[in-house]
Amino acid sequence: MGSQKPDVQGSPSTKAVNSKPYGKVILTLKNCLLPEEKLSPTPSQIDGLDRETETDLRILGCELIQTAGILLRLPQVAMATGQVLFQRFYYSKSFVRHGMETTAMGCVCLASKIEEAPKRIRDVINVFHHIKQVKSQKTITPMLIDQNYSNLKTQVIKAERRVLKELGFCVHVKHPHKLIVMYLQVLEHEKNQTFMQLAWNYMNDSLRTDVFLRYQPETVASACIYLTARKLKIVLPKSPAWFSIFGVSERDIKDVCLRILRLYERPKPNAEELEKRVEILRKQYEDSRQKARQSLPTNTNNNQNSVTGSDPNTPHGSQSPSPDTRSQSHSRSRPSSPVKAVKDPKHHRSSWSTNTARNHHTEKHRSSRSRSRSASRSPKRNKRSKKSRKSRTPSRSRTRSRSRTRSRSQSRDKRSKKNHRKARRSSYSRSPSPSPRGKREKRYKSRSRSPVIRKSRSRSYERTEKKRLRV
Repeated sequence: MGSQKPDVQGSPSTKAVNSKPYGKVILTLKNCLLPEEKLSPTPSQIDGLDRETETDLRILGCELIQTAGILLRLPQVAMATGQVLFQRFYYSKSFVRHGMETTAMGCVCLASKIEEAPKRIRDVINVFHHIKQVKSQKTITPMLIDQNYSNLKTQVIKAERRVLKELGFCVHVKHPHKLIVMYLQVLEHEKNQTFMQLAWNYMNDSLRTDVFLRYQPETVASACIYLTARKLKIVLPKSPAWFSIFGVSERDIKDVCLRILRLYERPKPNAEELEKRVEILRKQYEDSRQKARQSLPTNTNNNQNSVTGSDPNTPHGSQSPSPDTRSQSHSRSRPSSPVKAVKDPKHHRSSWSTNTARNHHTEKHRSSRSRSRSASRSPKRNKRSKKSRKSRTPSRSRTRSRSRTRSRSQSRDKRSKKNHRKARRSSYSRSPSPSPRGKREKRYKSRSRSPVIRKSRSRSYERTEKKRLRV
């Protein structure tokens, strides 16, 4: 919009700004392809796993996802997404550090959510348990809901989160399913069902390889059509080449075809042997990790001691306190009342530790309060003589016995009063009624004593009238 300013070449500020590396955020609908630097030395190979074992584990994991998707009745697009996510994840993490089976479960759950066909984690775990039993030729039994099941469920949830984190939430996958159909329509072979089905099968098998991490889906679709045409001996246009219309080179097509064909030459992977190899490497990795953890604190302590130049036995290189300072600290932290400390040693220890943390002002305040309380509560004890102090024990026993007798007599009086009240209530109470309605009626009748009183009053009135008449 405005005029651009010329760059100052010699200024150090521009060099400092240009030297800082900034990450880029690219939003595209194309698949994320990995560079050759990440593809050749994988994290599993760095941890000591050979290439053949790693490829077998990749094939086994993709087969598990495919069979689990069929049993869960997922669409083929969801199964393909899960396999691509699985392949991408293990180019950033190792098979030695992260279990293959739990990661496959997490990829199935994540792919089902991405392709809008979500499945429960419980169903995914049950399906994988069923596949494991069928492969090992064991009796098929349902998975028990116990602590192992809950632990596995949490591991699957964590694996799903880990996959999302490692992929940077870039989980969009463009699949070549529709591209195969569209390309065959352009080549006028859409009515040939065998051609389309075989190309589709090649494309599903290519998901077990790392083809989708090396090339775009247009190249994979063209390679599947190329393989199918060679297999069925169908001639495709050569001048110009049919794949040049789709923007694909012949070199890439041949590389994809070779990777797919190598898959058919490999023997079927044995899951038990692969697990044993990975377990050995995992134990070695854990042992080395524990050794590294144990060596860390000793190194840090040595470094701190060398920096401070103090005795290594003292913590954090601090100087050991002299005996004079220790005695002073003990004398300061002693409690003010020695009688309490002798009576309760636990309280004595706790007060010993807490008094050091108190301020001088609070100690003075508390001591003055305790003195005032003692003076106000027991003024007569100080005036007593030695003889009265010596004769404390028998007087105490007498007072205790007197207080016991008084309490007993008081309790007896209370009981007698209660019994008397109960007796009075029982004299006034009448026979219990069977129902609440009857109770109300009886109460009402008992309250209305007016007719009886009226009768007595009328008789006395009649007597007085008779006397008056006689007179």
